[in-house]
Amino acid sequence: MLMKNSDRAATLFYQANGFRVMTPGSHVVCAVTAQAIPLELLRYWSAARQEAYADAAAATRRLCGGK
Repeated sequence: MLMKNSDRAATLFYQANGFRVMTPGSHVVCAVTAQAIPLELLRYWSAARQEAYADAAAATRRLCGGK
């Protein structure tokens, strides 16, 4: 059975001012909360860690050493 892009997580390459889609999908998973983040709503990530974050609070928590 074929999977639609809407059924799986995308693989992204995060850069300082954007990201490049390496494997198509509809969402990525937050590195802190494990919440699915639709690509059109993705606003927070770390290029150094190559991670996505659901919101500013999750990004701050991760970047300050929390998980």
